[in-house]
Formats: sequence, structure tokens, C-alpha cells
Amino acid sequence: MTKKIYLAGPEVFLSNARDMLDAKAQLARDAGFTPLSPGDLEIPPADTKTGHGCNINAIDEHMMLEADAVIANLTPFRGIAADVGTSFELGFMCALGKPVFAYTNMAKNHFTRIQDHYAGDVSLSDDGRYRGPDGLSVENFDMVDNLMLHGSILRRGGAIIVGDAAPEELYTDLTAFRECLELAAAKLL
Repeated sequence: MTKKIYLAGPEVFLSNARDMLDAKAQLARDAGFTPLSPGDLEIPPADTKTGHGCNINAIDEHMMLEADAVIANLTPFRGIAADVGTSFELGFMCALGKPVFAYTNMAKNHFTRIQDHYAGDVSLSDDGRYRGPDGLSVENFDMVDNLMLHGSILRRGGAIIVGDAAPEELYTDLTAFRECLELAAAKLL
């Protein structure tokens, strides 16, 4: 029986979402997995927008329960960090004790992206912590994203692939995804 792999990421929001989801699913099939993708769902009707959102959530969680592992796209989305939905999905899979793998198409680590956000105004404070101009502490762990995401993958024996896509290809370059998929296949198949 082939292993099912959940493909988490912000691709569902792209203008070419169907093309990207189909491309990733085909690559997963070619690697020997059965892909489970949030874009591949039939959503039951709902009376409200909130109900519609809850229906999507229920289907996604059901797919994650069926999955044997996850590959999460942690490329920063709408800000300096990974897509919040993808972060939830990664945490959900970790809580289930399933293998977790991830990639990002941005080479800058989390600390560097926060420094950029603050226009370089991050400094070491008297208490030994890095802080932004607003006084908030800034993580500096040489990780691709928040320590809870990066750390959870490493602690479970997964892998994080760091790509370096051009800005206009942050969500369409599949080089790091392919490498991540190869590592997942080597560990799971």
C-alpha cells in the first residue's frame, strides 16, 4: 500500500492554484506517494461563510488523519513567517506523531527577515535578548521560521530544505519541494 502524504502550503491562494497543486501532486505520485492536497476537496454546502470555512477545516483535518506524513511549504506568506494555516497543519501532524518534512523557497532565515522588517533596527539588549525598536524580543536561533515549526521537524527526524527562489517565483519554484520529496521518499518508502 502506498504511503499518503499531505501537501500543506499556501498554494491554494495563488492565481494559478490548480496548476501548482496538480504539479505538486504529480511529483508526489512520481515519487511513490499518494498525495492528499487541500485543493482536492469537495466542500459540502453551508448556510454561512463561517460554516463554509468550518467545512473546509473538517475536510483538511480528515485528510491529515488519513495521511502518513506531511510536506509543508514554509515559504513566508503575507509577511515574515509561514502561512498560518500551514503552520497549524504542521502542528496538527506533529501532534499526531506523524513524520514531518518542510521546505522554504526563501534563503533568508527567520531572524534576518525580522531584521529586514524592522529595517535593521534590531539590537542586543541589556537582558541578553535581541529586541526590535518596539521592545519585543526577536528569536535568533538560525532557523527558517519560528522555533516551534523548525524545531518540531528536526526533533522528529524530518528535514527542512532551504531553497533560494527568485522573488517572482517564491510560490511556483518546485526545486526545494522536489528535494524535500526525495528525502521523504528515502525515509518513508
